[in-house]
Amino acid sequence: MAKKVIIAGASGMIGGILLDLCLKDDHVSEVISLVRKSSGVLHPKLKELVVADFINYEAFNSDFKDVGIVFYCVGVYTGAVPRDVFRKITVDYPVALGKAIYASSPGARFCLLSGQGADRSEKSRIMFAKDKGAAENQLSGMGFKSFHAFRPGYIYPVTKRKEPNFTYRLMRVLYPGVRLMGKKFSVKSTALAKAMFLTGMNGSDLEIFENRDIVRLAGES
Repeated sequence: MAKKVIIAGASGMIGGILLDLCLKDDHVSEVISLVRKSSGVLHPKLKELVVADFINYEAFNSDFKDVGIVFYCVGVYTGAVPRDVFRKITVDYPVALGKAIYASSPGARFCLLSGQGADRSEKSRIMFAKDKGAAENQLSGMGFKSFHAFRPGYIYPVTKRKEPNFTYRLMRVLYPGVRLMGKKFSVKSTALAKAMFLTGMNGSDLEIFENRDIVRLAGES
């Protein structure tokens, strides 16, 4: 049976690849993309919902019925925003969406783009780890058919982009060496999106996908 998919973050690197995979797959009947503004992308299977408030989804209750898969790929770089805003984007936004979708589609699979080092004890002094762990905990406990958290290390952009800061520019240069260190530290953007897509479509016994699990499932690094 063809699946209805929701993507949050389709304008980003991983969300964009997932959008393309979903639109091309015959087993996906409809893709709802949650956006701040229209992307201009036109496709028979695509419906864009312009969201003004990423905490309140009451206006979209009817759109959230019969959803099979949710891909959540919204994020912000550490240090790019104040502490309270980082927490809101990292925890409050995905949890609010999860609650809204669960109310109408409890049988959905929820796939979260988390991050390496996410701490489910929520005791870490590192903001990124603590907040990613908090988001995972709350979404995992909602009761979806299944929840899957993807924790990539460095994500190598297969399609060249303008890097957000010096660290990412440096990592792009160092990537060939990092890749040789094994499957624990880095993954290609295409491989990460592929692993998320396959899990959403087929399910998995794994709830937490560490970098090596992502690479193994995608069959590429």
